[in-house]
Formats: sequence, C-alpha cells, structure tokens
Amino acid sequence: MAIGRKSICYHNSMDTSEEKLLRKLLVDAMNGHHAHIEFDAAVADFPAKRRGSKLAGAPHTAWQLLEHLRIAQHDILEFSRNPKYESPHWPEGYWPATEDPPDAHAWEKSVEAFQKDARELKALVAKEDLFKRFEHGQGQTLLREALLVANHNSYHLGQLMYLKKALAG
Repeated sequence: MAIGRKSICYHNSMDTSEEKLLRKLLVDAMNGHHAHIEFDAAVADFPAKRRGSKLAGAPHTAWQLLEHLRIAQHDILEFSRNPKYESPHWPEGYWPATEDPPDAHAWEKSVEAFQKDARELKALVAKEDLFKRFEHGQGQTLLREALLVANHNSYHLGQLMYLKKALAG
C-alpha cells in the first residue's frame, strides 16, 4: 500500500493562513522579538576594550559568545541547505580559540557574518517546506532547525547582554 505525501507530511494539512502565521512566528523568534533578545541590541556599543574580558566565575568572554553564536548559526544554516556539509567537531569547533578578538576588525566581521547568515536562514524559513525531513539528517526538519536557532541564540544573547551590562559598571 502506497502512502501519499499528504498523509506523512503535515505541511500539506496546513492552510495558507496557518502556514504564514507559523513562518512569521519563527522569523519573529529568530529576530529576537517577544520574549527573546535582539542580536543587534546585544552587540551594539559593546565596549571594544571589554570584548575579551571575563567576569569572575563567568565561563566566556563577549568575543567567545559572539563567535559561538556565529559558528553555531552558520552550522545550522549550512546543514539546512547543503546535504554535503560537514559540521565542525564538537565542542572545540564551535568556540573560538582565543578569549580576545584576534584583531581590531574581527568583532565587526563576526557581527556582519552572523547577520548575513540570519538573513539567509530566515529566507529559507520563508519559502521552504518546514516539515520535510532532511534526507541527510536523522529526522531533522527546517522547523526544528529554526526553533533551535531561536532558542540557542536567545540563551547566549542573554549571556552576552548580562556580560555587557556587568562590564559597563
């Protein structure tokens, strides 16, 4: 007995208004709206001289958090659109090697790369099937990856914002 796509994929059971609402909610969460922190607000005006500073007992510097956010989001984007992509080794491949930015322009380059990848991921969410399982994955879908980005970014942006406020004092 053949099973039709409609019976195994929720995508076809959603009407256009439900699908548009889901896509909007996902993009809003990835943008940092509602209960999430916005990326631009967290990185804006972060003092250059404090980007490699740690608070007592804190596990990461602002530079480490920014780079981790960029690397992880890039990994999720590439996994979502490129079946031949290979993720970095965990955990060392997801964190920068140094506590400080390597040069005066590294912070801005990382911010721009994060923003570019965020735009590209939101473009995927806006048009691709959210429920189709990736053939190269282990059951992952674009919906799952978008939620992962929103949650992961929210967590680490909260850390970054806390660090920004604490180091300003």
